[in-house]
Amino acid sequence: MAGFFDRFSRLKSENDTGFSNTASGRFLNSNGYPNVKMAGLNPLEKYSWYHVMINLNSFLFILLLIVSYIVINIFFAFIYYLIGIDHLTGIDKSNVINEFTDVFFFSSQTFTTVGYGRIAPVGFLASLVATFEAFLGLLSFAIATGLFYGRFSRPRAFLKFSQNALISPYQDGKALMFRLAPFKNNLLTDAVVILNVAISNKEADSQTEFFTIEAEINKINSLVLNWTIVHKIDENSPFFGNTQEIFQTAEVEIFVQIRAFDEGFASTVVQRTSYTSEEIIFDAAFLPMFKPSYNHETTILNLDKINDFKKVNLN
Repeated sequence: MAGFFDRFSRLKSENDTGFSNTASGRFLNSNGYPNVKMAGLNPLEKYSWYHVMINLNSFLFILLLIVSYIVINIFFAFIYYLIGIDHLTGIDKSNVINEFTDVFFFSSQTFTTVGYGRIAPVGFLASLVATFEAFLGLLSFAIATGLFYGRFSRPRAFLKFSQNALISPYQDGKALMFRLAPFKNNLLTDAVVILNVAISNKEADSQTEFFTIEAEINKINSLVLNWTIVHKIDENSPFFGNTQEIFQTAEVEIFVQIRAFDEGFASTVVQRTSYTSEEIIFDAAFLPMFKPSYNHETTILNLDKINDFKKVNLN
């Protein structure tokens, strides 16, 4: 492997990838986020809660809002109970369940500032708590509205990547290939791909080396169908020679960055992913993803086929 690094030292990335050659594990997760865990600070210091909420899964985001809403109202219901339900008019006192239900819904009506009027606070302390809860409700809904807008309006590329990269026949030799496709109705133009690779020796405690690798086509005018990124494995490639042995004897990770202009957002969007040695499939080729419609008036892009490939013979 030492000779390998010497041979391709000219291919080392001119642009710093941002990762250290002494880092361990996968550098970039398949979802595009760095595989880095921060330590030495408390959660309030090391997390931007706005970014956490903006990037949270949609289901978890909605679930968190619902759970937070219920927990806050239960909390205030217990406070009203501690003050005494005699300080609330209109409470059904026939049993404990009805009492707590009425107090809980009074809290929710106060928190949302709906205020139907059947139940009302009596006395200074109950009124003070209700006033504070209404104020907290206004702030909470303002924050939730901002988060909803931020999530809705955030520019995103909306790209799907194939789960695997393939070593496929190409021209008179072979090439590393993976593909991507837009899965929303946004229009991306001037799409550019940037490829880097990290290689380290599995059998020795060696530092990781970073290389720039070139795509046969690194820019397209409009990304409307799937785009198969092709890196030709020739004498200028770090994978030239016994390609399979290189992937077996070294830890390889290919960094992918796609940058494009979204006409709807009028903004540049970026999406990243990576492929490790375990995600490279040899002697395979992708199957077609798109076909003409039955009347040949439009093109059908089958996004569920983005991972489809067949085995081929490279010999």
